[in-house]
Amino acid sequence: MRKVRITVIRKACYSDLIEKYENPLENPLENPCDVKEGQVFIANGWKRPEGLCESAWESMSPFVMGLVHGAKDFYDGWMKNPRSAMISCNDGFRPVSFLLEAMEEE
Repeated sequence: MRKVRITVIRKACYSDLIEKYENPLENPLENPCDVKEGQVFIANGWKRPEGLCESAWESMSPFVMGLVHGAKDFYDGWMKNPRSAMISCNDGFRPVSFLLEAMEEE
């Protein structure tokens, strides 16, 4: 089984959406995500890498599992590297983009 490198590519924050839609009484998050751009995690199968947000893992784990088992070319040529995927967590206010890449060694 291959391992998958998960690299934090970009963190965004949509203050206008937060102000308009988020309920600060129910979700008073100052800094909900503590990953840093450039940070790398290594996934080995279904196990979520330590330090990776559970919500982000839920968004990316189907792609990770595909890559672990040799899948490639998601969505017919979507990525330049067919053994990779660009996935964002499901936080619509503060999304984080992750690059998933199958590693050569098993």
